[in-house]
Amino acid sequence: MFEYLPALNDHNLPYPDTIHPIVVHFVIAMVLFAFVCDVIGFFTGKYRLFEASWWNMFFATISIFIAIIFGQFEAGLAEPYDAVESVLNLHTLLGWSLSGILAAITAWRYVIRIRTPYKVPFSYLAIGFILTVLVGIQVYLGDKLVWVYGLHTVPVVEALKEGLLQ
Repeated sequence: MFEYLPALNDHNLPYPDTIHPIVVHFVIAMVLFAFVCDVIGFFTGKYRLFEASWWNMFFATISIFIAIIFGQFEAGLAEPYDAVESVLNLHTLLGWSLSGILAAITAWRYVIRIRTPYKVPFSYLAIGFILTVLVGIQVYLGDKLVWVYGLHTVPVVEALKEGLLQ
């Protein structure tokens, strides 16, 4: 059965490079841009920014689930060693949590869009700020997995194959 699966490359992936970071960067950008649009729209009264915010939140919510699918798949192929496991577990937990939080906030944003399309409540901005902070923490953890622990980098994959990391 396994002979039908593609071989893993020097990044320990069946495709050229990681896909999770590519997709997740769209989520990060869309969430941050949506928050900025809402803040500017709140203080300037430029209600068209609220529409831009809504669509960014909508597509970010769809994209986060795609990012999680690839993240779970790539984390499974990473063969995490002992030192990285706690960070990877926290990154995974926060990622799944963010998907639910983002979906709930997007649903709330949809209700706001239908009821009062020309304004957003301050409470929504406060929650948007908290979401932005959580996304920042998630970015930090993801960066740590790549830049400190080297998941899916060639030297770390080779060290894992040679049994140098445990």
